[in-house]
Amino acid sequence: MTTESGQPVEEVTTNPEGTWEVQVEEPGKYKVTLDPGTLPQNAEVRGGNNTRTPTVYEGNCSAVLFALQPKGAAGQEQQEGAGGGSTFWAQAAQLTFEGLNLGLIIALAALGLSLIYGTTGLTNFAHGELVTLGALLAYGFNVGLGLHLIPAALIAVIAAAVLGYFQDRLFWGQLRRRGTGIIAMMIISIGVALFMRYVFLIFFGGQTESYAQYTAQPGIEIGPISAAPKNLVAMGIELVVLIIVGFALLRTRTGKAARAVADNPALAASSGINVDRVIRIIWTGGGAIAALAGIMLALSQNLKYTMGQEILLLIFAGVTLGGLGTAFGALVGSLVVGLFIQVSTLWVPPELKNVGALAVLIIVLLVRPQGILGRRERIG
Repeated sequence: MTTESGQPVEEVTTNPEGTWEVQVEEPGKYKVTLDPGTLPQNAEVRGGNNTRTPTVYEGNCSAVLFALQPKGAAGQEQQEGAGGGSTFWAQAAQLTFEGLNLGLIIALAALGLSLIYGTTGLTNFAHGELVTLGALLAYGFNVGLGLHLIPAALIAVIAAAVLGYFQDRLFWGQLRRRGTGIIAMMIISIGVALFMRYVFLIFFGGQTESYAQYTAQPGIEIGPISAAPKNLVAMGIELVVLIIVGFALLRTRTGKAARAVADNPALAASSGINVDRVIRIIWTGGGAIAALAGIMLALSQNLKYTMGQEILLLIFAGVTLGGLGTAFGALVGSLVVGLFIQVSTLWVPPELKNVGALAVLIIVLLVRPQGILGRRERIG
C-alpha cells in the first residue's frame, strides 16, 4: 500500500478469512496493490485489475475489495457467450435475484416512510437514521452483550418500535400541536438526521463491522443462481412482514383508520377516529419496520454508521416511483428500483448503477407524475 504520490505505507498479508487492515496516519488518497503471486494457484483477480485507489477520510474506515475467480474463468465466459450467450443469461438471473433481495430491503424501509408521509404529510429525512438505528441496536445486543443474532434482532426491533412511539409522542406530536408547517418539519427532520448520524459516529465509530453470526456462508446453487442461505431466509422474512402489513392495512380496524387519516384527517377526526393515536401507531410500526430493514441490510452487506444515509435516496426513489403516501406503491416502486440497480450492471459500470435507477424514476414520473400506484389530485 502506498500514498497517491508513491510513498510506501505498509505491506500486509490477509488473515485466514481473507481480511486485512492498515492504519494510516492522515486522510487522503491511497493506492492498494494486490500481489497476484500470493494468490492460490487456481485463483486470479476478476477483470485483471489488481489495483484500487480508495480515499480515506478522517475518522472513517475505507473498504477495499478484490473479487477473485477461478483461473481461466474469464476466457471460458467469453467462449460460452460466443456460443449462445448462456453466461449472459446466468449472470442476468443472478443479478435479478440480487435485485429482488435489495428491492425487498428497500421496500421494508420505504413502507414505514410512506405510511408516515401518508398520515402526517411529513417527508422524514431522518428515516434513514431509523434504518441505521435498528442495525446498530442489533449489533449492540449481538456483539456487545453476546446474544445470538436472532433474539438480538427481535429485541432491537421492539426497542426501535418503542423509540418510534416516543419520538412522535414527545417530539413530532408536539410540533403538530403547535401548528408547525410541513416545510418547517421537513427541515427539522434534516437536522434530526444529522444529529442522529453523528451520535452514531460517536458511540459506534467510523469502521465497518459485521454481526457475530451468519457473516460468511457458502452459496447454495439453485439453477443459475448462487444464494447464501441467510439471503433466502431474509427474503422470506421480508415477504412475510410485507404481507402482514398489507393485510393489516386492508383488514384491521387500525389499518382502515390509518387509510382514512391518510385520505382526509379532518373527515376522519369528525368520524370519531383518534387521529393522534393512529399516527402514533404508524410511527411505532414505522420504527419497527425500518429497524428490521436495517438489520437485513447489515446482514446482507455489513454495517456502518452511514448505511441509512446511503440507502435513503433509494428509499425516496421507491416511495416516489410507487406513489407518495401509498404503502403498496412503495413496495412496487422499491422492487423496480432494486431490480434496475442490480440488472443495470450488465451494461453500465457498478459505480453508476444508482444513477440508472434515478434516471428510470425521472422517466416514469415524466409519463405518470403521480407514480405507478398513485392517484391524480386536483391542485387549486
